[in-house]
Amino acid sequence: MRKLIVFLLVISFSASILSQNKPAYKLYTAKGKKVSYKKMLGKMEKADVILFGEHHNNPIVHWLQLEATKDLENKRNLVLGAEMIETDNQQELNKYLAGEISQRALDTLARLWNNYSTDYKPLVDFAKEKKLNFIATNIPRRYASKVFRGGFEVLDKLPSKEKEWIAPLPIKYDATLPGYVNMKKMMGGHGGDNLPKAQAIKDATMAYFILKNKPLNKLFVHYNGSYHSDNYEGIFWYLKQQNQSLSIVTISVVEQEKIKKFNKDYKFKADFIIIVPVNMTKTY
Repeated sequence: MRKLIVFLLVISFSASILSQNKPAYKLYTAKGKKVSYKKMLGKMEKADVILFGEHHNNPIVHWLQLEATKDLENKRNLVLGAEMIETDNQQELNKYLAGEISQRALDTLARLWNNYSTDYKPLVDFAKEKKLNFIATNIPRRYASKVFRGGFEVLDKLPSKEKEWIAPLPIKYDATLPGYVNMKKMMGGHGGDNLPKAQAIKDATMAYFILKNKPLNKLFVHYNGSYHSDNYEGIFWYLKQQNQSLSIVTISVVEQEKIKKFNKDYKFKADFIIIVPVNMTKTY
């Protein structure tokens, strides 16, 4: 009887401890099944391209991006790239990677995001340390703004040199893709048909520069806002338009009150879905 009482007390104590755990994230497959980091990494290392979607202000995702990149570098030859640096800043980025300019100079010469130092500098510095190429993939924001105001046709007037910083024109565009349709709905019609076009020119440009800078034998790890690759649209769609046989792994992030139970609404949002608590600390 005494042994039984001790056993029950141990079980009760263990359950109490487990109930007090505060996991920072949980990983799920596209079908909503729990998956280990190791298994996710195993799938990632076999891909041609990884689209690592993020919430720009979520520290857990930024940490996972860095950790996964470090682990992948032990297994594959990598090229890194990001939405957060624009294509016309590639020269400045290359100089930093080569040690020709300092971080202060890069801050001055390139248009870096306000959260660069906390969220993206570690990735760039890892590339610098390991002598990896880091590709600026996003269209210069001023051109996306032009598309928002005047549609794709405004890009035809750009000088030839500046057209080198965007996807080749004319770009393919499907206004019926759910992501672009939902974007218009979320904005209540403000921005009209040009709002999703501005998103599409970003997606197309990122896809173009990923493929342009991806050697056959290397894995390209790309960091982007999850909306740019969720539901196998955006960058994913444009990559597949150019190379249907490309093996792409997508990752997305969502916030839930309870992260241990997968919300079925998120099924097939991505190959792997990171669930983080709603009240997770934000970087800005």
